[in-house]
Amino acid sequence: MSRKDIIPDTSSSREVDDFLKNARDLAVHAPASGPSQGRLIFAMDATASRQPSWDRAAEIQAEMFDAVDGIGALDIQLVFFRGLSECKASGWCRNAGTLRNYISKVNCHAGHTQIERVLAHVEREADTHKINALIYVGDCIEENPDHLAPIAGRLALKGVKAFMFQEGNDRDASFAFGEIARITGGAFMQFDANSAAKLRKLLGAVASYAVGGHDGLSLYQKKTGSDDVLMLGHQLRKRS
Repeated sequence: MSRKDIIPDTSSSREVDDFLKNARDLAVHAPASGPSQGRLIFAMDATASRQPSWDRAAEIQAEMFDAVDGIGALDIQLVFFRGLSECKASGWCRNAGTLRNYISKVNCHAGHTQIERVLAHVEREADTHKINALIYVGDCIEENPDHLAPIAGRLALKGVKAFMFQEGNDRDASFAFGEIARITGGAFMQFDANSAAKLRKLLGAVASYAVGGHDGLSLYQKKTGSDDVLMLGHQLRKRS
């Protein structure tokens, strides 16, 4: 995959930059549910190689709810794909126990990535509810990135920021995930299989942002003292 595959040659750099600026200006003026209420979609790759990471996610997901305790309420929906064509979403939940029950009922199955279906689902949800953030956790991409960039652009118009967290360092995934984050005004971070603590803090950071915006994120960074959260915040401010 070459880098020009993400942005078609027919679009100049200035046209792309103008589109992103207009999208973010519209998102800033879109109606919001208020600083004390956040809605977040937590999407994960559940193909066969991801089972160890899936089990770890079930253990650390509570950090998202813990992070916003005292700030406001957070609703989370789990989305996952596995096999050749299965892509499902849970109901919305407001506590760690309910989300853990959803996660623990899922076993990973061999298959290919379905990131396009995840983004399309988020777009449909954003037509009904204000979605403050998308968290996506995965390690690779097996789809044509040309199909993902336009959906990411539409998410930007709806004010949905994508936080793309990559396990490992697959080159194609790094670029594609980074582009989705850039287009939506979100952030891209990498972690490895032994970095459960890092991922926990990143989840908490996004939850804090979803409920409290930049102020909520700053409070979480001060609370944890995490350099990774600080870096995530820098990316967000750079793209605001």
